[in-house]
Amino acid sequence: MAIEVKVPQLPESVTEATVGEWQVEKGEAVQRDDNLVDLETDKVVLEVPAVADGVLSEIKAAPGDTVTAGDVLAMLEEGATADAGASEQPEQEEQASVEAPAAETSQEDTSAAAAASPAARKLMDENDIAAADVAGTGKDGRVTKADVQKVIEQKEQQASAAPATSTTSTTRAETEPAPDTEGHNAMASLPQERVEQRVPMTRIRARIAERLLEASQNTAMLTTFNEVDMQQVMDTRARYKKQFEDAHDVRLGFMSFFVKASVEALKRFPIVNASIDKEDIVYHGYYDIGMAVSSPRGLLVPVLRDADQKSYAEIESIIRDLGQRAQKGKITMDELTGGTFTITNGGIFGSWLSTPIINPPQAAILGMHAINERPVVIDGEIVIRPIMMLALSYDHRLIDGRDAVQFLRTIKELLEDPSRLLLQI
Repeated sequence: MAIEVKVPQLPESVTEATVGEWQVEKGEAVQRDDNLVDLETDKVVLEVPAVADGVLSEIKAAPGDTVTAGDVLAMLEEGATADAGASEQPEQEEQASVEAPAAETSQEDTSAAAAASPAARKLMDENDIAAADVAGTGKDGRVTKADVQKVIEQKEQQASAAPATSTTSTTRAETEPAPDTEGHNAMASLPQERVEQRVPMTRIRARIAERLLEASQNTAMLTTFNEVDMQQVMDTRARYKKQFEDAHDVRLGFMSFFVKASVEALKRFPIVNASIDKEDIVYHGYYDIGMAVSSPRGLLVPVLRDADQKSYAEIESIIRDLGQRAQKGKITMDELTGGTFTITNGGIFGSWLSTPIINPPQAAILGMHAINERPVVIDGEIVIRPIMMLALSYDHRLIDGRDAVQFLRTIKELLEDPSRLLLQI
């Protein structure tokens, strides 16, 4: 029985999606709940699973097509097998296939090609790339189009970096004219090839661009800075790192300290945890902290809800889970909505200082940066300390400079004496 594979119900506020890469090809056998294709929305990537065991008999939507909820993506022949479909092939065609040059391909290449998506195989054929040369990063090691594109780029870089061969040098020397009377050579500098590539923005990237532009145009954004001596936090981590990991099966990182310090500061300065709704100020009596996460598809900000009620171990565990699922495109729509305050850590990429952009409708965002050893003066003496620069970008329509500066200073003081976080003083 033929079953229609349809676009599932899209998340709230999302009206359409773009068909991504098909994970199976026409005529391939699938099992129930196998992912057939990815659908990219402006917020999350959705998987479309098979509703039954069978064979994908027809694909109706190609990668890049725009679809809406309920549109038919493909047809699935329930209960059929790939072998059954293959048996219908004419005997002459089978014989021709056996005698074709492709039959000389090694068993390793054949198995690797079978594990590649249709788009990836097409790209490999167009660029004469062997399947065995591509490392698959898709589900179960499946080769994706992006994997093939990466190999192509590597080959282009190697080609551009390679020195010119002696044959090329000789040919050019023989064809270059002799210098003119003024000693100039008309072909002394040959133009190099200038390559451009135009690709459409993904929906997520377009949405990120829209949100950032909205923030810059619709808020009175200002940034204040401070620095924090991380010595006490680092000593605490070093002292209890092993016991913490043994007890909770999660690593003790810096983020739990910053989340705890931010929540305590938000309690003391509730205006920073507020937002503007038309002509009203909305004060939030809860602390949902957005955690900016870099993913292959762009920046995501999943939300750590009720952060004030979470222990250090719970915070670290949730952050680890969100980060891992962000890399795999498994973050859900619910996890990206809401949030009253955001923390972003550019320090993991080596940033020393930046001005983070507010995530509307929130009123502020805290930027963490790299920890660097610097000479500082303590009790009249110059000592070396691990210093991190902090940045707080805030909406000046809602938050006065005094509150912003004192809020950031509170975070600094709590981190420089972590015991105050336990005592809430």
